[in-house]
Amino acid sequence: MANKLVELVYWRNIKKTAVVLTGLVISLASLFQLSAITVLSHIFLGVMSVTFALRLYYKLLELLRWNPGVHPFQSYLDYDNSLTDKETVMLVEEVVLLIAFAVTEFKRLLFIESVMDSIKFALLLYLLSYVGVLTTGLTLVITAVIAVFSLPLLYKKQQVRIRRLARAVRGFVRKIRNMCKNLYESVRPPPAPAPAPGPKPVVVATPAAKPKAKSK
Repeated sequence: MANKLVELVYWRNIKKTAVVLTGLVISLASLFQLSAITVLSHIFLGVMSVTFALRLYYKLLELLRWNPGVHPFQSYLDYDNSLTDKETVMLVEEVVLLIAFAVTEFKRLLFIESVMDSIKFALLLYLLSYVGVLTTGLTLVITAVIAVFSLPLLYKKQQVRIRRLARAVRGFVRKIRNMCKNLYESVRPPPAPAPAPGPKPVVVATPAAKPKAKSK
């Protein structure tokens, strides 16, 4: 599945990628006017109109003795989509671990385990509230789909220029950071001088007591 996604994203099969991208964009754009149930129903009806016509055509050829009874979609029917017990257990474990990780992260952010992480999360939610006013989630999904199918190919074609631009941006950010650091160092008040060490106490040596003479 991962290899198939990579092939689609990098346009290794142009016809297949074009069909998938066009279908996704048209289906998502249709959700602006129609409900999801209506869009799915029309998609399946469109697919079935093509498959039904081809099935009738091959059946007619079979009746005319021009086709030895070959099903046009036999390869798809023979493809085994079932999962073994081991694959099912692994898939369920991955889903459970992903859900548990998400719940743990949200709990950590909502109940302020780390102040900085919770502040970043709050800023992200605040920005998303403005994004929600300006656009809709469906528009963002369509934009993300187009970006997934265009940005990897663009990076592959313009890899040298993009890396050069990224180095320039990193250098500019580093320069701004150093400038802000130097400005902060210049306006920061000097540290308080350390207290001068006081005079050392004079230790007076007491004379040792003379031993008493022994009585004869």
